[in-house]
Amino acid sequence: MFAIVIAQLGTYFTKQGSTMNRSITPTFQIPAASFQVFTGLTILASVLLYERALVPLARALTGHPSGITILQRIGTGLVLSMLTMAVAACVEGRRVRIARENGLLDDPKSVVPMAVWWLIPQYMLCGLSDVFTIVGLQELFYEQMPVGMRSIGAAAYITVTGVGSFLSSGLISIVQGISSRCGHEWLGDNINRGNVEYFYWVLAAMSAVNFCGYVCVAKRFVYKRIGHDQGGHSSEKVSY
Repeated sequence: MFAIVIAQLGTYFTKQGSTMNRSITPTFQIPAASFQVFTGLTILASVLLYERALVPLARALTGHPSGITILQRIGTGLVLSMLTMAVAACVEGRRVRIARENGLLDDPKSVVPMAVWWLIPQYMLCGLSDVFTIVGLQELFYEQMPVGMRSIGAAAYITVTGVGSFLSSGLISIVQGISSRCGHEWLGDNINRGNVEYFYWVLAAMSAVNFCGYVCVAKRFVYKRIGHDQGGHSSEKVSY
């Protein structure tokens, strides 16, 4: 489910931006797709902040060597992905409302008088979600896999993103088919007449259900025994 949310970066997030005011000067507009740079910058900044500030603080509070457990890190990312879709839905609702107030619902090629900068929070939240979830998955597949299977584990988390893209396409087709049969397309060609915000809320709800399922599984997960530098071993039986 996390990967389905991330897949929206290159699809409907970009489509949202393409209809908004992207002008910096009278002669220059920011390409809508370039806003993904804010996700990348957020990832770079967050990794540094996480290691320098969050881990020491969490370590002092929890006593855990890593500050928080691997599963807690992944869970935090899943919550952030849910928040990403909620914020995106609110921004899209505002964009459609402004389009309606300016009589632009039937003119999808016109620029909606709403600054494209409104999209930055959802791009940044996507980056934060990525930092917690993807890095957490890397740690999980590396540390908790048998030594001989670590190369497979390294590839496994990458597979998550690819599968998410396919599932996103399938989910879009399902939502479009159901909404069409109900008489109003949510994801039609005219984004102003559609209800992309409803689709975002569906993703947020599905992310919430996914998180609940994740917590149920995480509570039953037992960490494998990891050797320490002193040569001893400890069993980390840590609940989520």
